[in-house]
Amino acid sequence: MPYVVKKAIQDYAKKNKVQVSGDFYGALDQEIEKLLNAAAARTKDNKRKTLKPYDL
Repeated sequence: MPYVVKKAIQDYAKKNKVQVSGDFYGALDQEIEKLLNAAAARTKDNKRKTLKPYDL
């Protein structure tokens, strides 16, 4: 499931004068999914249904 908007990443890269490889987006999506899974687990452990910033 894609989480990132490629155009936003491309804009960021251009602003910082770097390039983005084609496989970067998939790797970034995987990292985001790990972060979200950990936050969801913490939310459930605390008997909540709402993700909060401190779950990150």
